Amino acid sequence: MLKIYTDAATNQKNHTFAAGILIVKNQQQTQLKYDISATDNHEAEFIAAIHGFNYLIKNFPDEDLVFFYSDSKILIDSLEKQYSKSYSQTLADLLALQENFPIVINNWISDKENAGAHTLAIQALHEH
Repeated sequence: MLKIYTDAATNQKNHTFAAGILIVKNQQQTQLKYDISATDNHEAEFIAAIHGFNYLIKNFPDEDLVFFYSDSKILIDSLEKQYSKSYSQTLADLLALQENFPIVINNWISDKENAGAHTLAIQALHEH
């Protein structure tokens, strides 16, 4: 069992985006941060999750149970409904990645509860 937290950050001035990902397994943390390309902050949230699940597939391919946490209501709602009007292809990509794991439980959490991933996303944004 592992937990993955993702978040995106946006610099409105120069229209840049970054992703922060926190993975917790057996009380060990993996912290990841990326510069990403997106059209808006909502799409950036989907892309952050895609980066996170790509990492899980490469580094934890035999994981049976994944708890996924995001503070993006649109992301979690889209995953639960398996539908997004504005982000259908990005959602399809993410759902395909989640299918690599027998059980994925998607959970919305507050910004405060997602502070670890948020901090990583902000750090990535400020590094560039």
